[in-house]
Amino acid sequence: MGEIGTAKNPLRVAIIGSGPAGFYTVSNFLKKKELVVEFDMYDRLPTPFGLVRAGVAPDHQKDKSVQKAYDKSAQLPNFRFFGNVEYGSDISLKDLRKYYHQVMFSTGAPFDRDLGVPGEDLEGCFSATEFVAWYNGHPDFADRKFDLSQENVVIVGVGNVAMDVARMLCKTHHELSVTDVADHALSALKNSKIKNVYILGRRGPAQAAFTPPEIKELGEFEDADVTVPVDEAKVDAASLALVEDDKNALKNINFISEYADRHIEGKSRLLTIRFLVSPIELMGEDGKVKAVKVVKNKLVENQDGGLKPVASEETEIIPAGLVFRSVGYKGKPLPDIPYDENSGTIMNASGRVVEPDGTAVTGLYTAGWIKRGPSGVIGTNKTCAQETVALMLEDLGSGKVNVPEDPSIRGAEALINEKEGAVVTYPEWQNIDRSELQRGEAEGRPRVKYTDINEMIGVAKS
Repeated sequence: MGEIGTAKNPLRVAIIGSGPAGFYTVSNFLKKKELVVEFDMYDRLPTPFGLVRAGVAPDHQKDKSVQKAYDKSAQLPNFRFFGNVEYGSDISLKDLRKYYHQVMFSTGAPFDRDLGVPGEDLEGCFSATEFVAWYNGHPDFADRKFDLSQENVVIVGVGNVAMDVARMLCKTHHELSVTDVADHALSALKNSKIKNVYILGRRGPAQAAFTPPEIKELGEFEDADVTVPVDEAKVDAASLALVEDDKNALKNINFISEYADRHIEGKSRLLTIRFLVSPIELMGEDGKVKAVKVVKNKLVENQDGGLKPVASEETEIIPAGLVFRSVGYKGKPLPDIPYDENSGTIMNASGRVVEPDGTAVTGLYTAGWIKRGPSGVIGTNKTCAQETVALMLEDLGSGKVNVPEDPSIRGAEALINEKEGAVVTYPEWQNIDRSELQRGEAEGRPRVKYTDINEMIGVAKS
């Protein structure tokens, strides 16, 4: 066959997962103009773009504009998308090894970590991921029910996802009706009875994981006040010393300080951001969550010079009929792929999949949250994929690639044609895309999403 990566013998790459890390894998390969690569991207949903579509908040349309760059990659003649195809059920590692030299896993981190406190199984306690997927129209979560008749809601965690959840709960119908929030969520949120939203952080303002734009937005609601208890907004000298060169942390501290000083105007809703508190129990009645018991923390220096929260003896009870946990995420274990339970990631060395003993698995790679854990923003996946692609190219150069039995486009097509159920191609996804945009235009919104897979497939094939 000759050298791999030529017109006569293209490098065949399968990408499992169509989110940012998957598409940045393609764009990083494309920088090697002399290399001929054929990309086949698989996703278990009929729609591409992963969390850009189903995770980025509906009121952050600018963040979704990266889809335009992904779309350019998808339009290339050497790229194919196979939607509604799930790794582990529709296709296996054995199948992929038969048709590809290299396989990239970029399946994200779809599971929330637990709080690990009593009462977490009470009705009314959810993962933030469930709520985010619900209001974004993810087909797996479209039928979820959240009791928005509750007056008090607690969000545990101070990352950007927690900020997203808070905004969706605090915004008015007018603010949400110009977004692409799913119709079922728009209707439910319109009738929300929520009055008080609490965000709980176990450390101080200097250690919060949210970014400055996210915390800034919380002070811009049409009909919701935001406040921070004055004593919890204060930043200790040790924390200030650790972040003195961290511009984002200093901006965050300034916003928090401003909210602590801000006058509460008496708007319909009140968002209270708490620091140095940890939930120690979800308290219930008749099987339903009614309150969150928290302990107040103090920051103390640990062995490596950092600061860690240590519980005091002072506790407090916050009434809440709805609780969302947003304290970290982990990836889903994939069949036949080494997985680290502690980190919730695929076992890897800078993107090369490795066995538990550290031995590299020929031809298998990973990028994105399933590689490094849930950190960074969308753009972080670009450098993450770049690191992995560099190793893929290095292994190609040294001949360390899988040797497929049938490295042909026709072979992979035959595999897909054997699958039960419809397969959605990229041109067919574009049918869904056009229809959603048209529905949105008719309502003065960016798009109106389909949330049922069968309906999506019907539109795709029309």
